[in-house]
Amino acid sequence: MEDWTRVETNSSTETYQIGKQLGQEAYPGMILCLDGDLGVGKTVFTKGFAEGLGIKEPVNSPTFTIIQEYEEGRLPLYHFDVYRIADVEEMEEIGYEDYFYGEGVCLIEWAALVEEIIPEDHIQVKIEKDLDKGLDYRVITIKKGRI
Repeated sequence: MEDWTRVETNSSTETYQIGKQLGQEAYPGMILCLDGDLGVGKTVFTKGFAEGLGIKEPVNSPTFTIIQEYEEGRLPLYHFDVYRIADVEEMEEIGYEDYFYGEGVCLIEWAALVEEIIPEDHIQVKIEKDLDKGLDYRVITIKKGRI
């Protein structure tokens, strides 16, 4: 993967495929920070990412559980949704360091809310929509480090 990638998609299937491709390129210890407004396609992207890792079980956003673990792929996937985190201490309580510095892959939705604990060596994915270009139009920006 290059240091910076910008992709335009015009359907949820295309967004899913971008996630799947990135999942196929995933490596142990990878931290993927996923940001975008509500309803922009973060969960669609994540489902594709999980398929790219070989995960077959249903993938849902862990909004109320904070973390969902998927162990059946070629690498474990730790899917965080930190939207409801009040402060970083809550992340410490769930032992985030074991996940961040383990052998699996961490995908963190709403990562900007816990930016101070995100390691410098991470991949930032931002999904944006532009309704002027259509309901399903998305711009996905992928960058090593912070956007």
